[in-house]
Amino acid sequence: PLISTRTKVIVVVHLYGLVCEMDPIMTLAEEHNLMVVEDAAQSLGAAYKGRQAGSIGDFGCFSFHSHKNISTLGEGGMLTVRDQRLARLVPGLRHNGSRSYEGERPKYWVPAMSNVDFDIPGLWPFNFCLGEIQSALGSKLIERLPAINEERATRAAKFIHAMKDFSELIFQKVPEGCEHSWHLLAARYDGSNTGKTRDDLIWLLNNKFGVKTVVQYYPLYRYPLFNDAGFGQANCPETDLFFDNMISFPFQHWMPDEDFSLMIELVSQALKALRKED
Repeated sequence: PLISTRTKVIVVVHLYGLVCEMDPIMTLAEEHNLMVVEDAAQSLGAAYKGRQAGSIGDFGCFSFHSHKNISTLGEGGMLTVRDQRLARLVPGLRHNGSRSYEGERPKYWVPAMSNVDFDIPGLWPFNFCLGEIQSALGSKLIERLPAINEERATRAAKFIHAMKDFSELIFQKVPEGCEHSWHLLAARYDGSNTGKTRDDLIWLLNNKFGVKTVVQYYPLYRYPLFNDAGFGQANCPETDLFFDNMISFPFQHWMPDEDFSLMIELVSQALKALRKED
C-alpha cells in the first residue's frame, strides 16, 4: 500500500489543465484522514461537476506565471483555503510574519505600528506578496478568462480533429463531469505500429519541418535535486510510460490562426513521413 502512517497529504495535479476526477480522491482522503492539495496552476477556470478547480480540496494553488492562461505581469499566484482557521495563518506566511497588534493599546504607537511573529511555531514565514498593480491586472484578466479558455478549447479541438487519422497520437480524454482549460496541448506518441519513437517525431518536426515541440514535464524522481535529496526511487510505471513518449505542441494563445493551421499541416506531413519510413 502506498498510504502509510507517514502519509499526511494527497497532492492532486490537474495536469495540462484537465481537472482530475475528484470524488474518489476526496473519498480516499476522508477514509485515511488526509488533507488534499490541488495543484490548479494550469487549470484556472476549469471545473469538476460545477465546482472550480482549486475549490474542492483543502488547499488550491494557482499560478499567474507568464506561461499560464492569464498572467499578472509575469509572476504571481493565488491560494485558496477551505478551513477558515488555516486561512487565518496565510497572511503571516505570505508577508514575512507581519500583522497588526491585537487588541487596544494605551499608546497606539508603542512599540510600533505593526508586529512580526510566527504564525506556526518554529516555521519561519515567507514573502509571497503580490503587488497592487499585478493584483489589479489579474482581477481584470479573470473577467476575460472564460473567453480565453473557450478560444483555447476551440483551437485544441481543431488540432485533435485534424489528427484523427493518426492513431499513434493519443490525447487526453476529458471524463464526464471534468473540464479542461487547455493550458497545453500534449499527446502521447505510440510508435508500436510504426517502429518509431517520440524522439524520432520531435527530431523530424524540428529539423525537417521547422516545428519546435517540447517535452513537458519530467517526473520529479528523475531530477538531480530530488535524487540528491533521497527521493529518486518511485514505482510509477504509468508516469514513466507517458513521459517517455509525450510531446507538447506549440499552443500559445497569441499564435496567429494562419500559423496554427500551418503547424497542423506540417505535423500531419511529419507523421505521414514517419509512417513511410517504417
